[in-house]
This record gives sequence, structure tokens and C-alpha cells, in this order.
Amino acid sequence: MAMTELSTPKTTSPFLHSSSRLSLSSKLHLSNQFRHLLLPPLHTTSNSKISCSVSQNNQAPVAVQDNGSVKTKKECYGVFCLTYDLKAEEETKSWKKMINIAVSGAAGMISNHLLFKLASGSVFGPDQPIALKLLGSERSIQALEGVAMELEDSLFPLLREVDIGTDPYEVFQDVEWALLIGAKPRGPGMERAALLDINGQIFAEQGKALNAVASPNVKVLVVGNPCNTNALICLKNAPNIPAKNFHALTRLDENRAKCQLALKAGVFYDKVSNMTIWGNHSTTQVPDFLNARINGRPVKEVITDHKWLEEGFTESVQKRGGLLIQKWGRSSAASTAVSIVDAIKSLVTPTPEGDWFSTGVYTNGNPYGIAEDLVFSMPCRSTGDGDYELVKDVEFDDYLRNRISKSEAELLAEKKCVAHLTGDGIAFCDLGPVDTMLPGEV
Repeated sequence: MAMTELSTPKTTSPFLHSSSRLSLSSKLHLSNQFRHLLLPPLHTTSNSKISCSVSQNNQAPVAVQDNGSVKTKKECYGVFCLTYDLKAEEETKSWKKMINIAVSGAAGMISNHLLFKLASGSVFGPDQPIALKLLGSERSIQALEGVAMELEDSLFPLLREVDIGTDPYEVFQDVEWALLIGAKPRGPGMERAALLDINGQIFAEQGKALNAVASPNVKVLVVGNPCNTNALICLKNAPNIPAKNFHALTRLDENRAKCQLALKAGVFYDKVSNMTIWGNHSTTQVPDFLNARINGRPVKEVITDHKWLEEGFTESVQKRGGLLIQKWGRSSAASTAVSIVDAIKSLVTPTPEGDWFSTGVYTNGNPYGIAEDLVFSMPCRSTGDGDYELVKDVEFDDYLRNRISKSEAELLAEKKCVAHLTGDGIAFCDLGPVDTMLPGEV
């Protein structure tokens, strides 16, 4: 999956005077009659506060200058700075309480697709107002302002607040969801061990920030690679947050696997169910065709070319990202964003009866015999409350067990590489001569 620009750990709060905190304090629905009258983006440089009010006879909002005190910590502009004082009976009573969502790497290509899906209501629902907390780097702060301007121009009624910043301790304040996309991409000649250390430091710092200021039950989805071990580092640095709340994104791998099985079977991909990606988000990942179903039947009954299942199927899933880059010169930003949406929706909507989904989660207490203290992709079900349970009724054969063991061994080796970041002592890195990074992520 694609990489986006990282936010480098800071020791001091690096909110720039040119950065913005965009906020809409109202939780009320803005009716269409108000939207065309909103003020264009403006920078408040004097000691004034902009507010917008509605008169008792329900006239359109009028901007009012208030020369009282103003916060000088962050500069503010645009519609997200306006306060709407509507009459109590005009409140949208059917809406849920607003939730805070943090997104790191928010100026990158994945986020460029994802943020608008979040703001539209297609992820958390048409009655769920949200606040977006966008984390970037110092060099991306102007790009973040551009992102906020596009969100502003899109007139999403559910988008109530937008915050921009470069300090995770500021941006992660009270967040209930943290989508950690930003990470350093692996450059030419960079060893996987070096990437683990560089990105590991980022996710260690972000874990500490989440632990300090986020909601105690925050759900964390790690996208930046190597995402399994980055998620482990993050959760180890956030001891006050339940380890079960941390996820590594393997949903794009699941989606690609479903697509390949559908193509081979000659069916539409909604006929493929019970697809599991086991293990690491790397070439040791295990797309599980033993437990998958096509039209409710075992895949091996529908696709009788078992050699393809054992060889060609897995390879086609692993190499899909690299092939995409060859075709049009870009990484899989859009489909990665869609898979993030799918991963979230799988946690906030009940899993269809008999089905399951894949996500990288903490292995402690797992029923499969996989080593504990790892983040490992496994089959899960959810009741739609943001939580999940591991699926117990899965089958194993020797082929599947052997493949899972290889991915398990790789994650154990990666864990040793980052021991200095997880509190497990001195790091020792021996990942072997084989490069297991997925094509398209170098």
C-alpha cells in the first residue's frame, strides 16, 4: 500500500504560527439556507473573534465582530472558525454525539482519498458528526491548510471541526479513532531493519502521545509500514490503552484476495466470503483459501486448480501493488483508502452471520497457537460496537500451518529488531537475506 509523508517526533510543541486550528464549535446542523451565506476563508490578525448568530425571527446568520479577548496559540480561518448560535429548537436532535478522529500523514495521497469519505458520512453513518484532527510535518503544513480548504468547500454538514498540527500531543487530544497513515517510505538501498527503526521511533512517539491525551478507549489503526510491527510498537508505548484496540491494516490484502478468487471462479466478488489474511503485511502473508467460501461453498470445491491456489493465488495477491505501479506509475492510494474505510466499517457495523474479516491484532490469548505478544492478522467478527472477537471455528491443514509459521517467525524476528522501542531490552536484528517487503512499497 502507498506511503505518505511522516510526522517526525518532536520534543516541543511545534505548532507554527502559520498553521491553523480550524474548529466549528457548534454541534448543530446547518440548513441549506445558511450555507451560501458563509464567509470566505479569512485570517484573523487582530484581537477579534468571529461569530455568527441567528436572530429571533430566524433570519440568516450575520457575522459579528467581537473585540474581546482571543486565543493567540493558533491562527484560525474559514468556516470552521465560525460559531453558530441557533435557537435551541433548531438543534438536530437525531444526530449522535460528535466523535474525534485523528489522521496522521494527512497531506498524503491516501488521506486525500480517505478524508472526504470520512467527512461525507459514508464511514460512520449519516447521523454521526465528526471532528477531524490532521497531523502532518512542518513542511506539509501549507498542504494541510489546502486540505482543510477543500473540506471547507465541500460543505459536509457532518464535519464539525478540523484541527491542523504537527505535534501529536496536540492533535491527538481526546480522539476516539486514530488512523496512523504517515510513515517514511522505504527508499532505494534501505534495509528493512533500518526502516523498522526509523518508523518505529515515529510510532513509539505517537503511542506515547495517544497514551497521554487520547480517549482511554481510542481505536488505533496503523497503516504506515511495516504496519504489524509499527502497531506493536505503538501499543507497547500506550500501556493505558487496551492492547486489543490496536489494529494493523491488512484489509487491502483481503480485498485483493477476494478479487483474485472471484476472477478465477468467474463470479462477482461479493460472492466471496470468509476470506482471511494470516500474519504479516509482507510476502510471508497467508491468503487463506482453505476457509474461504464462494457462494457459500468451500473455495477448493469451486476452484479445482489446487496448484494455482497454492502458488499463483498467493503470488497474485502479493504482487498486485507492484503491478499497479507498472500500469500507471502510482501506488495504491485510492484502494488503500477504501480498505481503511472497510476496516473501520467492519468494526462499527455487525459482521454478517457466518462471515468474518481480517485485521492485524494483538495475539495474546488467541486460540490458534500463534506466539503471543505480536500483532498478527487473524479472522475477526464484530457486533458493531468497535470491538471484535477472534473466530474460533476455522480449519487448518499442514499447508496452512506451515505458511502461518513462516509469517510468525518473521514477526518474531522483527520484534527483536525493535526491542529498544518496546521495552524488551537491547535490539538484535537478523531478518535474513530474503526481502519480504511487498512489491510497490519500496
